[in-house]
Amino acid sequence: MGFVETAADPWGREVLTHVAWNVLWVSIFVFITFLIAHASYVILSAHRVRAKAETDALEEKHAGLPKRVKRHSFMARLFHWVMAGSIFTLLGTAFFPIMGWRFDWVGIHYTAGLVLTGAIVFHIFHTVFFLDFWSIWVGPKDIPEFKAEVMREAGHEVPGPHPAKYPIGNRLYHLVLTFVGCTVALTGMVMLWRMGTPFITPNPYILPEGAWGWIYVFHGMTGLSLAGLSLAHIIFGARPKNWWLTKSMIVGSVSRREYLEHHEPSRWPIRVRRAGAADKSVPGIGDA
Repeated sequence: MGFVETAADPWGREVLTHVAWNVLWVSIFVFITFLIAHASYVILSAHRVRAKAETDALEEKHAGLPKRVKRHSFMARLFHWVMAGSIFTLLGTAFFPIMGWRFDWVGIHYTAGLVLTGAIVFHIFHTVFFLDFWSIWVGPKDIPEFKAEVMREAGHEVPGPHPAKYPIGNRLYHLVLTFVGCTVALTGMVMLWRMGTPFITPNPYILPEGAWGWIYVFHGMTGLSLAGLSLAHIIFGARPKNWWLTKSMIVGSVSRREYLEHHEPSRWPIRVRRAGAADKSVPGIGDA
């Protein structure tokens, strides 16, 4: 089974034209395998959070915290849901025609792609200038947290640090999604010059035929990856264990108890506003 499609160019040379859509069945197999593996993980994992007594002690220590701790700003939530809507529109208009549902999908598809690209550009600007840009990335500093999380999931009580604002699993997912999302957006934007739009005059000669083939292959591969990542994201978000995180992307905050159960206050500090006074930091608590 081939993973790419080829054709002869005007000079008789064999060049890439697209990803082979039978790869879709491989993706479905991989996704089913993921579901089985994830179900096994749910059954076998200890899912450790802070013990009740430890959380009670932290609540007493950080009594100055508000009842609701802000996790996502309105603009961050708006980006998330705009991105989600554009991705599902892209996936539907990409795969439904392949499965036999015929409709005028091209204009809807590239419009959703433009929305996704604009959302990504906005998100980069927003995180660089208005949010803590480095809080979502993974680095050597996270090795102690990773070791502690693995030990806790195996059922051991260990003193290692709990997550900062974003658990390490979220950050690893974000890293993969960043590569996939940016690749599918960039290749899609280049493809606009191949097909033409009401505002772009088609010019297939801006790239050689072989290069166009690679653009289509990368776009197709990352599109299939985006489908799998989106489904995985929905499954994780729908799990009862993670509903508190999913809800925070709707309302923007988590409860004080949830914050202390799952996070390390010293690694995700929260600044508390005192009535009648300027913002002051409670020990161990600072800016969100």
